[in-house]
Amino acid sequence: MIGISSVAPQRIEICPLTNRDYSPCNVERLVVTALNLEDLKADEIDPEAPLYGEGLGLDSIDILEMSLAISKAYGVQLRSDDPDNDKIFRSLRSLSAYVRSRRVK
Repeated sequence: MIGISSVAPQRIEICPLTNRDYSPCNVERLVVTALNLEDLKADEIDPEAPLYGEGLGLDSIDILEMSLAISKAYGVQLRSDDPDNDKIFRSLRSLSAYVRSRRVK
């Protein structure tokens, strides 16, 4: 499966189980949980893999569910009409960076 590595990529971030950690690994956990990806472990997701199409293969409904989960967990509003959505949802790393930059303090 494209975007899923057989060996977990090296992580720089420490991944404590707090909802205020905006690292890609915590966003991965949120995605796996919110989308009920039972056959996938968070550490198997390549943080640079595309979220749409190839890569994780998410569709617009998945992105909506993920957006709602991020809003609840981090207080970050993701809007469907945002002109930067292609950049924001390019990968888990780009999504994590956006969440970090817009988080409620």
